[in-house]
Amino acid sequence: MVGPEEMISDDSAQSRQARQTDRRNAITEAVMAAGSIRISELAERFDISTMTVHRDLDELESRGLLRKNRGVASALSTGLVESSDVYRASREISEKRALALAALEFVEPGQAIMLDDSTTSLHLVPHLQEKRPLTVITNTLTVMNELRSVTGITLLGLGGQYYNWCSAYMGRITTAAIAGLRADVLVMSTSAITDGVAFHQTMETVDVKRAMFDAASRRILLADHTKFDKRALHAMQPLADFDAVIVDAATDKRHIADLRQIGVNVVIAPRSRA
Repeated sequence: MVGPEEMISDDSAQSRQARQTDRRNAITEAVMAAGSIRISELAERFDISTMTVHRDLDELESRGLLRKNRGVASALSTGLVESSDVYRASREISEKRALALAALEFVEPGQAIMLDDSTTSLHLVPHLQEKRPLTVITNTLTVMNELRSVTGITLLGLGGQYYNWCSAYMGRITTAAIAGLRADVLVMSTSAITDGVAFHQTMETVDVKRAMFDAASRRILLADHTKFDKRALHAMQPLADFDAVIVDAATDKRHIADLRQIGVNVVIAPRSRA
């Protein structure tokens, strides 16, 4: 029989855990809203010690949500580290919707469609019902959850090592599975575009996307205008190798002209009305 003291102790522990969860959620929201914040500012804002902030950030970093470096908590991507899918999903939403709707024109009923782990491709998922029947191949857990009960869509989930920061599976198991498949269309995005080449921060990401590229008959790249202002370490594929590169209406005309000059089939997505 549980005594009153044990019950009070359990309630107290649950209350502390709830406060900790709420605080960590609030820290995540604050950093993602600002992009980056000094750790000392977080301690002052939430009236907690710097040590507590570090412990919270360690947990959030282990979940792939935030990073800390030299006294700063950040949700922003760098040339070496991609930001979390949670952060990316909250950015350039209208542009991503427009890109996804433009990509839908390349999808036909009866096809096998491959989707990467990008938050841009994720905006295509709600519209795939319009093109049923389809087979959808993906390494992204978010996409799997969205499509697992949709009638008329056969879902092929690619396994492998799971990565929190992108909610996706990558690694040798994933690339081996992709190598045994052939898709009609690949729809993917990229972290950065430099000199007409798609770049990513990690080799694991590049390996999976290259495997997808090789396994698809038609390859469609979605790239909003911010991709041209970013840098990443690893080259993935020249944009001229894609069957179409869809950009949003806010993309600098100079970038579009430069791409077309090197033979890239650039499609400009109309502005989203949503």
